[in-house]
Amino acid sequence: MATKSAQISCINKREHSSPYERIEYVGGVSGGKRWRITENEAINYILRDEWDFFVSVNGRTVKVVVSQHSGHRYLKTEADGFAPNNLLNLTECPLY
Repeated sequence: MATKSAQISCINKREHSSPYERIEYVGGVSGGKRWRITENEAINYILRDEWDFFVSVNGRTVKVVVSQHSGHRYLKTEADGFAPNNLLNLTECPLY
């Protein structure tokens, strides 16, 4: 189990037609401070079991996991009975 956990509350998308390659950054607020990291950084944190990420959907916590499509790793939420694009539906993160 990862030692740290953070809620992803926003994303930044890149212009790409594939839903597996659209997220460029994920971010949120922790301890009153905004944070934002690349999707690849988040993937590496999860794979190294350093961080767990989650989103809040209709008042429920849904875990963010790493998946793979055509050799490309990407972030998605676990199956939760809601729309499968929970991450893509998040608001845009402020640019720093």
